[in-house]
Amino acid sequence: MSKTIKSMIISEYRDRLQGFDDATLISIRGVSSNDTNLIRKKLRAKKIEIAVIRNALARKAFEGKGLAGLDSLLQGATALAYGGESVVHVAREIVALLAEFPKIELKGAILDGTLFTGKDGMKELAAFPTREEALSKTVTLILAPAGKLVSQTKGPGSGLAGIIKSIEERLEKGETLARKAG
Repeated sequence: MSKTIKSMIISEYRDRLQGFDDATLISIRGVSSNDTNLIRKKLRAKKIEIAVIRNALARKAFEGKGLAGLDSLLQGATALAYGGESVVHVAREIVALLAEFPKIELKGAILDGTLFTGKDGMKELAAFPTREEALSKTVTLILAPAGKLVSQTKGPGSGLAGIIKSIEERLEKGETLARKAG
C-alpha cells in the first residue's frame, strides 16, 4: 500500500473518531457475514458504530489522543466500537451481544485513560454506571438527608394534627372528652 493511501486511511480514522477519547476493541473474526451485518444493525440502532481497522494505521491515528492507550491491544483482526451514550453503554451492548454471538472476542476498552483488557475487563466496564446513572445516584445521595429531615420534622406535626382532628370530630358528634389519668 502506498504512503498516500496510508495517510488517507489515517486521516479517515482521525476524522471518524474526532471527539472520541473512549472506545472498545473487539474481533469479529469467525462470525459469519450475515451475523456481522446483524450485529452492526443492532448496534447502529443504538448509535454505536463498528469499524474494522488496520492496526498499524490505527496506532498512528491514535497518537496523541485518548485512544492511544489501546495500542497494546491492536493485534490480529480488530474492530473498533465507539459512539452511543458512552463507552460504558457500548461495552454493555457488546457484552449483551455475546449471548447471541459467542464468537465475538472482547479485546478491551479505554475509559478516561484506564485500560480494561479482555473479556473480564469489558464485563467490569459494562458494570460501571453511565454518566447519567452516576449523576442520578449523586443527586439522590445529596437529597436523601434533606428528605429525612423533612419527614422527621413533619412526623410529630402530623401526629399532633391527627389528634386535634380526632378531638374535633368527637366534639362535633357531641361526645365529651374524658381526661385519662396518667
